[in-house]
Amino acid sequence: MNRQLSVAALRVLHAVADGTHYGFDIVDVTGLPGGTVYPALSRLQRDGLLSSSWEAVTIARSEGRPPRRYYSVTEEGLTSLNDALRTLHALRPIKTVRLSPAQSRS
Repeated sequence: MNRQLSVAALRVLHAVADGTHYGFDIVDVTGLPGGTVYPALSRLQRDGLLSSSWEAVTIARSEGRPPRRYYSVTEEGLTSLNDALRTLHALRPIKTVRLSPAQSRS
């Protein structure tokens, strides 16, 4: 299925596919604020592009922190990511501004 992904969702999905698996690290890697990353993670999971699991409480406690939620890309997520990247790579830079016919007559 071809999904339209926002730039933020694309960056989050790319970060997870590239090996960044939990919230704070995704925020750091993408440079996006948490208020953008966490809703994107929820939407991507809701749409079946990501899956998640909680780390064992014993591990988190032994490191003195709350448990982390780890995200991974689903097959559908990888397909959507690669489709979006192909679309973006097909665009070429624009070197000059081209006026519309109406603008060029003014």
